This record gives sequence, structure tokens and C-alpha cells, in this order.
Amino acid sequence: MKTMFIEQVPLPAPAEPRPPRVRCTKLSAGYPGRPVLHQLGVEIPALAITALVGPNGSGKSTLLGVLAGVIQPTSGRIHHTGDRPPAFVPQHGAVGDALPLTVRQTVEMGRWGDLGPWRRQTRKDRATVDQSMERLGITDLAARQLAELSGGQRQRTLIAQGLAQESDLLLLDEPTTGLDPEARDRIAALLTELVADGVTVVQATHDLEAARSADACLLLRDGHLVGQGDPKHLLTTSALARIWQPA
Repeated sequence: MKTMFIEQVPLPAPAEPRPPRVRCTKLSAGYPGRPVLHQLGVEIPALAITALVGPNGSGKSTLLGVLAGVIQPTSGRIHHTGDRPPAFVPQHGAVGDALPLTVRQTVEMGRWGDLGPWRRQTRKDRATVDQSMERLGITDLAARQLAELSGGQRQRTLIAQGLAQESDLLLLDEPTTGLDPEARDRIAALLTELVADGVTVVQATHDLEAARSADACLLLRDGHLVGQGDPKHLLTTSALARIWQPA
């Protein structure tokens, strides 16, 4: 069994110490007959952007699923300090076109956690949906079918659905993949604004520029944690070469 060496890079000290938003201890998870994550010990700092970085198959999406509560750990512990369920935003390609949903209906689904799918929306619910759509610049797309959207428009719709949940923990799986530079910059600016508003953000990404501008980074390979800390020091050329080299 290959020994994994975890590089620990200290994060800048916060102005006031605060407990992490999420702490995982000896966390393992996966699927029937296919273990993915192996004995992870990670901390997600509160009120910060954390980037999950690693090759395809390294366990980024599985870790997001565990943090979101949609995948149960096979061992270990996970502790949340927040009082609301996380909001999970999948990749735009993971959402099918089978249901004839409009953009607004898709964003409204973000309110189901509080209302359930069959209860009538309140004025506050409608205002929350309106604000989420406005923040992502998709108000003019409200009546469009989800299947008619471009990849960037669909991704913004899914992020708006996440915002409509009003969670203080937003989990994003490759939020800027396939988007043009303007759309990527818009989402990056939004995530920074959300942190200032009291939201903790975790995003899996292959965009090293976005990862290096994050506040913290978790570096994964083959389901193992091989580094965590300040991305500016962690995501060096030599470290990334080791992560992406063949096993």
C-alpha cells in the first residue's frame, strides 16, 4: 500500500479565530464495491472560499456529495457548525432535459427545502427567487426552457437555485467549466460577494487561476488528501506535476 504524504501549508491567520464551518475526521466514502475517499482529515474554514483541486477521479465530486449529505460516509466523522443544510450546485451537464422546466421554475426549486414541492410560495419566497435570479443576471431568461439555454446560462440558473436555498454553505461542482472568460469572472466576483455576506463557499475546480485566488485549498489524488492550506503556496508547479503524474 502506497504511503501518502500530506503537505500542510498554513493559512493566513484570521482577524478573529473562528471554528471551521466543516471538519472531517478519518473520512472514507464511496459507492458499492468502489471506495473513493480514504481517511480524509480536512477542515473547511468558515466565511472563505475553499478550492478542491485534483485530477479527474481524485474524489472531488464525491467529497462534495459527502459535504452536501447526499453521499453517506463509510467511516469517519463529519461535523458542521452551521444551522442550515448546505446548498449543492452540480455541474450544468449533470442536469438533464427530461423535465420541461423554465428558468424560474428551476430556481424556485431552491425553496423546496423550506416549503416542500406542493406548498404555495410566500411573498418572501418569491422575493428570494427574484433576488437570486437578479444576482446571476438571468431575470430576462425567466420564461425560457432549461433545455434551450447555453451551458453558461444553465450554470448561472443552477447557482441561482443554490442561492435561493439561503444556506450559509454553498457547494459547487466545477461551476465555471465550459464558460467564457466574462462568465467565469462574473461567477468569481459573485462568490467573493457571497463570502462577504456570510456564506462559506467550496468549489471543485480545474481552473488553477480560480483555485489560486481562493482562500484555502484541498489537494486530492486517488481519493487521498495530499495537501491543504494556502493555495498560493500549495499549488506550485512541482506539486501539481506530482499530482497529475501517472500513478
